[in-house]
Amino acid sequence: MAETIGNPLSWSVDAAREVGKHLGSVTASLGSEAAAPPAVRRIGTEDLRIALRQGFEDFAACRSDVAFLCLLYPIVGVTLAYLAFQGDLVPLIFPVISGFALIGPAAAVGLYEMSRRREQGRPTSWGDAFAVTGSPSFGAIFVLALMLALVFVVWLLAANGIYAMTLGPEPPASLGAFARDVLTTPAGWAMTLVGTAVGFLFAALVLATSVVSFPMLLDRPVGLPVALVTSIRVATANPGPIAAWGVVVAVALALGSLPVFLGLIVVLPVLGHATWHLYRRAVVWSAEPQRSRAPEPLATGPGFVPAA
Repeated sequence: MAETIGNPLSWSVDAAREVGKHLGSVTASLGSEAAAPPAVRRIGTEDLRIALRQGFEDFAACRSDVAFLCLLYPIVGVTLAYLAFQGDLVPLIFPVISGFALIGPAAAVGLYEMSRRREQGRPTSWGDAFAVTGSPSFGAIFVLALMLALVFVVWLLAANGIYAMTLGPEPPASLGAFARDVLTTPAGWAMTLVGTAVGFLFAALVLATSVVSFPMLLDRPVGLPVALVTSIRVATANPGPIAAWGVVVAVALALGSLPVFLGLIVVLPVLGHATWHLYRRAVVWSAEPQRSRAPEPLATGPGFVPAA
């Protein structure tokens, strides 16, 4: 039977129904585990390059589909920036924009699903991004997304506190006055230095806990604790490459935000698809299923880290 293409409202209603249905099984999905824990592989910069190339290939294969889907993200970014310009929120402009790096792993879940399906040789369209709501691990994915949203809120509160202790507590008279204070006063330099250091800690926390956890939850019926621990193991076993990956993501998001976030239409899907392939190169299961589009041969030696 041919599939019926609905409108955005019907998709939203269907997605809401799926959310309600799967939230009832959140507890089970949080604790479920695969038959055997995965092995963590030591990766190198060549693996990052291959993951990015494969991510771009996925984007090119469904370029119009993914670009249309990801129009949502620049719109959200412009909206957040507009809100930051209102009232007393000018000091939060940069924290709001940089927050994309904190919530990005959750926002890209649909892209991971598209790459997973394409790797399996299945027909893929932008509508398949919403199939994540039917995943057995959707409850765990939802909770992990809420955790990242909470980290984002705490980051904004921390950034506001840093401003209050340096240039505040009074709001700046204008955007120009705020920029001048940041660039030309010792208090502004202190705010930049402390804010950058604190922001780095938030980014490192999110990177370590989400670098492979979302793709892993989509790929296998593991619980949230297993996914989080495995992601941390990948980060600790590969501190250099994972740090380099974080830099790539940060620089790409910064460039994609110019002008007015339009570059994110390309940057976000490429990074999202590449994250799936990075997961496939860093995490290895004892019994891999047959896949129509198998990952490329590993770039470096075996280098497995036994599962704890």
